[in-house]
Amino acid sequence: MTGSPPKAAFLQQISLNGAGIFASYPLQAETAIVIGRDPRCQIILDSQIHGGVSRQHAKVCLSPEGYWQVCDLTSANGTFVNGQRLQGCRLLQQGDRITLAQDVQFAFELEAAPPPLPDINLPHGSFAATHRPKAIDKAIDPSEAVTFSQLFPIVSTGRDLTRKAYLIPGVVTVAFVVMMFISVGDPLMFNLLLAIYIAGGAYYFIYLLCGKHKPWWLLVGTALTTVLIVTSPVLDLFVYFFREFLPGEISKDSASENFLILLARMFFGAGLMEELLKALPVFMVYLWGTILRSPRREQIGVWEPLDGILVGTASAVGFTLLETLGQYVPEIVNSVSLQSGEGAALGVQLLIPRVLGSIFGHMAYSGYFGYFIGLSVLKPRRRWRILGVGYLTAASLHALWNATGLINFFILAVIGIMSYAFLAAAILKARALSPNRSQNFATRFSK
Repeated sequence: MTGSPPKAAFLQQISLNGAGIFASYPLQAETAIVIGRDPRCQIILDSQIHGGVSRQHAKVCLSPEGYWQVCDLTSANGTFVNGQRLQGCRLLQQGDRITLAQDVQFAFELEAAPPPLPDINLPHGSFAATHRPKAIDKAIDPSEAVTFSQLFPIVSTGRDLTRKAYLIPGVVTVAFVVMMFISVGDPLMFNLLLAIYIAGGAYYFIYLLCGKHKPWWLLVGTALTTVLIVTSPVLDLFVYFFREFLPGEISKDSASENFLILLARMFFGAGLMEELLKALPVFMVYLWGTILRSPRREQIGVWEPLDGILVGTASAVGFTLLETLGQYVPEIVNSVSLQSGEGAALGVQLLIPRVLGSIFGHMAYSGYFGYFIGLSVLKPRRRWRILGVGYLTAASLHALWNATGLINFFILAVIGIMSYAFLAAAILKARALSPNRSQNFATRFSK
């Protein structure tokens, strides 16, 4: 193709699922089109909306042979062509999808571009005028064409449903709804299904905030491992050490004790004991990862703070389900007459806030300690200092929650918000420290 004129081409800025077109940009053979947040770029992206895009992220231009190509300009979060990360430059073909930082997407087209809109308040012949986005407005489109994929969207977007449209969570929800309908009349099964669904939803929220893939079977296995540990003789050893050898004995009449004494008892008997119990599966996953070979060791092991948070919060899910369904709900049900039906109703009322509140409770403490476990892997020379700070902080938050819950519900809410803030801050810092930051898919709940 050397020496022949290049085909007319243009870029279409499209939604990430490919369902809508935002703007069209014509490409000119004599000018390289640079895309980024820098005002000097030919295609300028809003910094407030596309914060993950570099100032000068990528460029589209002709190759020496006369073909259109896209080049990554050493961007921080990467340029992807059809889902594959770009290293250097790559020739483009009709319909290729160019994604910048998993944040904004363009389609490369070699057909005739849509007719340009008249430029308003721009000097004739200026560079900005010739590269102004051409909005797609069917009111000025004489063809009014409707494609088959527009009439039947699933034909063109079906492959993106599982990745971008939360299809799997929807399927899981439908499955749980059906199973709960079937289990009506069986309080134990109904409560189990409801608790698992609420805990799964709470964990999924944390998973989206972390933005790192981890095998689902590993996370479920971590929760089950915690259940096995807590129901094994290991718990008796922990109870003896923290509540008999150390001053962590918790009496049934704790509400009448001096607050400082109560806080100290909760620190040893609940905070230190339970946080170490929930951390055992995290250390087990870390050790397991060290004996595996690549790429399984990177997928499974704990190599960074995000890994520690994901595995730690999964462990907390198992602990919460066992504690709620095995202790608190049965106590309520047994204390009220079952013949009146009030016991089952009160059990459900207790189950929902306890399991959902694990985001501000057990998941927050365990996820926070998990951050420090992962950080100690990144910085092994400061390992014991890092682990000590994380363990004591998580245990302190846990003790504060338990102690204030017996005194004042307003203060309890403040402690819960503070615990979640600690976890959220750890997630944000973990994302910044992650060696795989460019591959992070963390959900943005606001601009």
